[in-house]
Amino acid sequence: MSNIDLTPLYRTMVGFDRLAGMIDQASRLDGTQGYPPYNIERVDENAFAIEIAVAGFTEADIEIETKEGLLTVAGKKGDGENGDGRNFLHRGIAQRSFIRRFQLADHVLVTAASLEHGVLRIDLIREIPEEKKARKIEIGTGTQTKGPKLIGNKSATDNAA
Repeated sequence: MSNIDLTPLYRTMVGFDRLAGMIDQASRLDGTQGYPPYNIERVDENAFAIEIAVAGFTEADIEIETKEGLLTVAGKKGDGENGDGRNFLHRGIAQRSFIRRFQLADHVLVTAASLEHGVLRIDLIREIPEEKKARKIEIGTGTQTKGPKLIGNKSATDNAA
């Protein structure tokens, strides 16, 4: 991956100084890893789902963890190639161990996880705290400003003299 110049973004965005580090980290996390394949879906404005193809894995083989905005999904299969007593002539369904990491945005939380038909689904929701939500700022009148109040062309302090 080539270096990306984020200077134009910094001219118009305030408080995004972590952006370059997050982009760099995301490129290292995914790299050339292609197993297992996954989908990321926007369910609605503040809800998302990650679906990971984990054929051959059970709930006991998979561990899901979130820490400091990083969602980690790890799958580990037992060591024995034929530990279950089966004799494969061809084994095309990959059951090797894996680790997938996803960087979560601020205020995105995992709400549920389910495994059905070889697909692990992780539901996420963005819960923005009330103090972080957009609020309307009213513009005050001249009476609310600091400094001398003007009456005509003279200030109120000049009239007192």
